[in-house]
Amino acid sequence: MKRTLIVFICLSFGLSAQKDTILLSDFGDDFLWGTACSSFQIEGATKEGGRGPSVWDTFVATKGKVKDGSNANTAVDFYHRHAEDIALCKQLNFKVFRFSISWSRIYPEGTGMVNPEGIAFYHRVIDECIKQGLEPWVTVYHWDLPQSLEDRGGWTNREVINWFGDYTETLGKEYGSKVKHWMVMNEPAAFVSLGYMVGYHAPGKKSPRKYLKAIHHVNLSMAEAGRRLRKVVPDAEIGTSLSCSVVHPYEGKQKNVKGVKKADLLLNRLFLEPNLGMGYDTETLNFLRRLNKYILPGDEEAIKFDFDFIGIQNYFRVVVKRTPFIPILWFKEVSAEKRGAPVNEMGFEIYPKGIYEILKQFGEYDQVKRIIVTENGVCVKDELINDAVHDPERTEFFINYLNYVKKAKEEGVPVEGYFVWSLTDNFEWSEGYQPRFGLVYVDFPTQKRVVKDSGYWFRDQLKK
Repeated sequence: MKRTLIVFICLSFGLSAQKDTILLSDFGDDFLWGTACSSFQIEGATKEGGRGPSVWDTFVATKGKVKDGSNANTAVDFYHRHAEDIALCKQLNFKVFRFSISWSRIYPEGTGMVNPEGIAFYHRVIDECIKQGLEPWVTVYHWDLPQSLEDRGGWTNREVINWFGDYTETLGKEYGSKVKHWMVMNEPAAFVSLGYMVGYHAPGKKSPRKYLKAIHHVNLSMAEAGRRLRKVVPDAEIGTSLSCSVVHPYEGKQKNVKGVKKADLLLNRLFLEPNLGMGYDTETLNFLRRLNKYILPGDEEAIKFDFDFIGIQNYFRVVVKRTPFIPILWFKEVSAEKRGAPVNEMGFEIYPKGIYEILKQFGEYDQVKRIIVTENGVCVKDELINDAVHDPERTEFFINYLNYVKKAKEEGVPVEGYFVWSLTDNFEWSEGYQPRFGLVYVDFPTQKRVVKDSGYWFRDQLKK
């Protein structure tokens, strides 16, 4: 991925050894094991079934936006192969299948008329999960805003709060009798900063003003969606999933500690604390005082929602140093490459202790009742040889990370589940198809699926 000096939009990954083995049975019978995926990255069929275009369809069609020049028109063809993939999840002995719903497959224009073909498709997905004995966990929004709404300002338009609320309520009414676990958003810190501040992801905007407006509207939208779901699915477990990263000072120097606090706010707190009723921390980062012009009477209460759980999605550690050359933030990231740290195939740091530290950090909030690791995984250089994929580095990654999850759990952090990113290889946003995160290898030209050794490791560990 293209590097930037702004730490809060960096995507890096971490791993370092703690133990060489683990028994997943030690987590207890009630611990949830699952896999995670997102609609745009796997479904394909972008022009089938009445689906309208999303911001990502527009973005990938723009020359130079995707590293390998690819698109998600086919992706891994989950639209046609969902039964096969859900069966693979079951065969690997997971209990949860987490997937997202494409807003533009339900509302091709973002609002207005519901698309019956889109509604029917997700009924088929949910019914297949239930048939296979898997719990369907639904993510309402995983980055693929309908293009028609972006044309009206997207997340920078305050009307999006009702647009998103109406869409969420439709899903709750349609699927709530069968789906009892919901995540209203996926990684708002990522899609807001990458999409509206830096322009590396859809919709490709580069504007501090748009960034600030989107921050506030997304926070309000998360709370509104939670209330809408609670109204129509009163027995639902409702959460939201946040990207998060432990932040360390470069070389441990005291002069870099202020930068750590600012980066921690942007990476870990900006889309959590307002919903918890703690407001925006403008003392740590003066830049956020500019939000005041977008905060209206009543927003302080409207932004709050009592989530049943918080999903954390941890892939990387961030190391920062103070610099006077970035006047808004006054800090920058020091890359893993510069620090000589171990990295994954995308060049991002491997640091598993970070998941322990961030679990401990989130566990300190009294308002956070339960935590699910809703994404964690790694890309390594996979090769299909004689219908097999030997990926010991990925298995080592999971062993190391899970040992730290277990340590946090044993120390009282209310972590109750772990979902692997991802079941299959997929379209990895601006990176295209080169990075492979799946437990199942996909030969993209033929769409053939091959379980990797890491997938078999989970299968054997989770066998009853």
